[in-house]
Order: sequence, then C-alpha cells, then structure tokens
Amino acid sequence: MKVDRKKIGELEKCYSMTLLDYNNSKHIVVATEKIGKCFLFDLDGNLEETIWDGYGGTMSIVQVPGSNGQFLATHKFYSPNDSKNASIVVVSPKGKDYWEIRTLVNLPFVHRFDIITRNGINYLIVCTIKSGHEYKDDWTIPGKVYSAVLPDNLEDFNDNNQLQLEVIKDGMSKNHGYYRYLNNGSQSAVISCEQGVFHFVPPANINGKWTIEKLISTPASDALLLDFDNDGIDELVVFSPFHGDNLIIYKKDNEKYTEVFSTKMEFLHAIYGGLICGKPMIIVGHRGGKRNLIAITYNDKTGNYDLEILDTNAGAANVITYKNKSKDIIIATNREINEITMYTLQC
Repeated sequence: MKVDRKKIGELEKCYSMTLLDYNNSKHIVVATEKIGKCFLFDLDGNLEETIWDGYGGTMSIVQVPGSNGQFLATHKFYSPNDSKNASIVVVSPKGKDYWEIRTLVNLPFVHRFDIITRNGINYLIVCTIKSGHEYKDDWTIPGKVYSAVLPDNLEDFNDNNQLQLEVIKDGMSKNHGYYRYLNNGSQSAVISCEQGVFHFVPPANINGKWTIEKLISTPASDALLLDFDNDGIDELVVFSPFHGDNLIIYKKDNEKYTEVFSTKMEFLHAIYGGLICGKPMIIVGHRGGKRNLIAITYNDKTGNYDLEILDTNAGAANVITYKNKSKDIIIATNREINEITMYTLQC
C-alpha cells in the first residue's frame, strides 16, 4: 500500500481531533493537550480558522448531533497529575475565527467523553481517569463513568448553570480508553481501565438504565471491537496495560475471548478501526521507540495478521480516517513531533 505523506500543520503537543459537519461540509478539528490553539481544516488539509488560542488540555472533541458545527470538548486536562480543574465546554461557531466557549460541566480528571444516541435520545457518557490524588502519580482513588441525557438546547449552560451528571460505574483505575462502537446502526461504548475492558450500552428509553458488560479482565489502556475476518463476530483489540507495550487481539468463542495474536510496540496510544481501503483495518500509533504508524489487517490465506508500517518517527497520539474524492485519508496528531499529518492511501 503506497502512502502519500503531507504535513498540514504544526501544533505543540497536538492531541485530540474529530470530523465536524459545519456549513454543509465536513471539516477537521484539531486541538492540543497543552495550553495553545485549536484549528479547523478542510478535508484537503487547508487551514480555515483558529477556533481558540490560549485554552487546551483537550482530550476529547465530539460534535453535538444535528448541529451546525457546535461541539463539546474537554478543557484543562493537562496530564493525570494536572487535571483537577478539568471541564467539558460547549463550543459554538459565531463567525469567522469567532467561536463562543461556555462551561457545560466542571469535572475534575475528566478525560474521555462521547455523545451516544439511542431511540432519538442523546446520552452524554463521561469518563474520569481518576477521582483524586494525594501526590504525583497517585492512582489509589479510581475513576468513574458518568452519564446524563443531553438537552437539545445547550445555550443556557455556563459556569453558574451546569449539567448534572449521574455516576453509572465506579472503581475504574487508570480509566483511560474510550471507543465508540457501531454495530448494525446502534451506538455503544467500549471503555478500558486497569480492571479490564467494558461494554456500555445506553438505555432503550429515557427512564432506563445503562447495560454494562465486562468483556475481559486484562488491564487495558485502549480497546476496540472489529470483525477482521468477516465471520460476523467482532474481534477485540487491546492495548495493555496503561500506556503499555502489548497489542493483543482476542477472538470470541463460546462467549469467551481468547488471545489469537500479540505483538509489542513501545507506549501504544493511537487506535482506530473500520473499513479502510475496502477491508477491515486498524491503524495503530505508538509514542515510544520507533514511534511508528501501522496498519493491521487479517490475512485470509495465512490466517494471521499482517502489519504494514505507514510512517516512522512520528508518535501519533490519535488518528481518524475518512474518504475524500474517493481517496482513503488518515489524519494523525503526531504529538511527539508537534505535527498534524495527512496520509493519503493508494489502495
């Protein structure tokens, strides 16, 4: 697979990003994990706007469903040791290079979040990496998962009027990994922590409860579900342990996940899975050692998994993919070299 590499921007400690529907077209939003800027690009990688400058600590960015460019973002999560003042904010476009930012909820140590829709109801699901600490690198106070029904109108939320959240699971140490799982049109969440990997399914109605299933007990930094071999059953891909070196693929058999593949990469972090170049593929980035960006696919002929290096000395924190003009595109926030990079795949 040939890869055309293009640097589209520089941003110190670039980290979080998403695709954004805004003014009848798709765009890319990229923000830093430190104090700095948030950029808006078009799908060709051209810089369009600066959304903010001087904020940061952005671990997650999620568009408000049905909106014209409005999104939620984490602010002030600068590290697990410096996130007591973290929050989720509402970001609304008001004009060229002018985006209003208001507080939705202050929540110490908020790391990942998403908006999951079921039966027309938007549920906010929020993960804290821990719930407190007494000293640097203290992990003795586990994180939690929170939820709330997200109102249709977010205009009234601010520092003095914040969204109320409900704890739906606690006891989740090093609660780092989040991945939105799409299965036959339904949305749910795969959440990873020291206690293992969990599948969260939103309520069927506004008065219902979340369904929570523990998939494996392996300590995990990140995980996703993807049907690699097209047998109708999703494999489970796991990074283990927290910011760890082990990439493991599990196959489900008789309701139990069994390891079928593993490899090592230093400081695994970026993970994305889906149909890329017409086949199930995951894109993986690791931030230590050779800092490669790698594509992993299942080989029907050998019954094993093939790894292909797309880039090296990059150190991706996160990746997203999309199609543009019939081309498969990967965007990586290559945090370790402060570069936002576009990879066009020649499938």
